[in-house]
Amino acid sequence: MAYASVVAGVAIIRAPDSRLLMLSAVLLAIPIAWYRRFPTAVAFTIPTIYVVTSYTLGVDMYVSQVALYLSFYAVSAWENNRRRALIVRVIIVIAMALWLLIETIRGFSAPEMGELGVSAYFAVLFIQWMINLAFFGAAWIFGQRSWDSARERQELDSAYEQIRAQQEIIAEHAIEAERVRIARELHDTVAHHVTVMGVQAAAARRALTSDTDVATEQLRAVESSSRQAVQELQTMVHTLRDSATDPTALPGISQLEDLVAQAQTAGQKVDFEIVDGTESPPLALSPAAELTVYRVVQESLSNARKHAGPSAQVAITLRYLPAALEVDVSDDGWGANSPGAGMKGTGTGIVGMEERVRALGGTFEAGPKSRGGWLVRIQLPIAAEHAHSTKEAASTGWGSKWERDE
Repeated sequence: MAYASVVAGVAIIRAPDSRLLMLSAVLLAIPIAWYRRFPTAVAFTIPTIYVVTSYTLGVDMYVSQVALYLSFYAVSAWENNRRRALIVRVIIVIAMALWLLIETIRGFSAPEMGELGVSAYFAVLFIQWMINLAFFGAAWIFGQRSWDSARERQELDSAYEQIRAQQEIIAEHAIEAERVRIARELHDTVAHHVTVMGVQAAAARRALTSDTDVATEQLRAVESSSRQAVQELQTMVHTLRDSATDPTALPGISQLEDLVAQAQTAGQKVDFEIVDGTESPPLALSPAAELTVYRVVQESLSNARKHAGPSAQVAITLRYLPAALEVDVSDDGWGANSPGAGMKGTGTGIVGMEERVRALGGTFEAGPKSRGGWLVRIQLPIAAEHAHSTKEAASTGWGSKWERDE
């Protein structure tokens, strides 16, 4: 390109041999190879070479302008220290403007001034100033935009990585929650039926030699309990495997009478009562809420069987309130922490009941009564708009909560 500029007569030649102009073009082009790694150094080097070669070898107008543009663009787009980038650009702009001003003043006394004429000279000055203004201004603006775009891409990449990390955390929490749900279902299903079968098998063993009819009846109850356990486990597995499974296949309030009858068959003293405290017919609960009620009663019966003693009386009460269903399961036995209590539990049953109830926006209470025994009380909202409301009575002290059940 430098040779073409010489032939076309658009190059400024200072050296005795015009071919040396190509050396000027090479010197200007070499630093561009490092304009990304060392943008500040390149931004100072190329203008310096440009000024020096313009007085010694000459300047090719096309190569020199492209090199100046790229060097100025590099410091705008690739200098990580933005304060340094601003200072470097301001220094280069001021230095080039002063140099161009000096050349403008010097041109008035140059011999070629008389040959060009005043009008032509000012036209040349106008072109020089406008070209430099356009080149340096464009390099500044487009370089800054390139830096801003790169920073935005980096922020988007960082946000994307954060989103992916959050998705992994959410997935881990979902898996953990599913594990807890499966463990809760297994505990509630297996623990209850195994406890019932243990009691029935013990009764059958004691009556085996004295009363074969009673032993046979107890063994039939063991068989029935095992079938129910297998059926509930199959239903639970199908529900966990296929989200399209009908949720009504899981046990609910309508199966509570069978649950009570099963406990009574096993020798437990259980009273079951439904109280309607509303003027209108009771509203229907969701399948999840019905399953929660069933599991709470089931687990409470299992706990009473293990901890309250063989002669304990268990009372189950369902109260339909205007916007909630309240369930009480209480006994008059020893209590879990009493010296006469039976098998020691792990406490996971109470935790599981509370997790079920809290997940549906309800309230959960469990603890010893002031006159002996144990009480479990839950309250589940029936209407969707009351899903997260709590009753004022549920937030009072332990004494007042247990006294109304005495």
